[in-house]
Amino acid sequence: MLAGCGGAATTGAKGAQPGGAGEQAEEAAQKKQEAAEVAEDREILSKVEAKKREEAAEENAKKTEALAAARAKKKEELAIKQAKEKEKAAEATARKREAALAAEAKKKQQQLLAAEARHKQEAKERKERASTVSTSQTTASPQTQVTQPQGAASAPKGEAQVGG
Repeated sequence: MLAGCGGAATTGAKGAQPGGAGEQAEEAAQKKQEAAEVAEDREILSKVEAKKREEAAEENAKKTEALAAARAKKKEELAIKQAKEKEKAAEATARKREAALAAEAKKKQQQLLAAEARHKQEAKERKERASTVSTSQTTASPQTQVTQPQGAASAPKGEAQVGG
């Protein structure tokens, strides 16, 4: 019996060895398959990460582009606003100049009218003085008249007095 037991034990061990090699091959195949799956998973993960990076880069580019567009729009609006302010200032300056010129013209016109009125007044006064002087000369008082002999006074003007 001992021999049978030993034979059975050896037979079992021998039978286990060929099954163990199968298990090892199966484990190796499983490891290969797992390694392939891991490699495939890494490749998929790498692709996903690359896609995420690409999407992030596109999003960043869009944000950057939007910011640049916003800055450009803001800069353009500022330039338009400054141009309008400059135009308003120029218009205000032009209005001020126009008002100043109008005021100056009005002042000169008033000065001319005042000078004309003074000249008219002076002419009127000269005329009045001249008429006063001529009236006083034509209606001379007895003190200023030349006294003539009585006979000469009756003779008409322009006729020579005869004998006397």
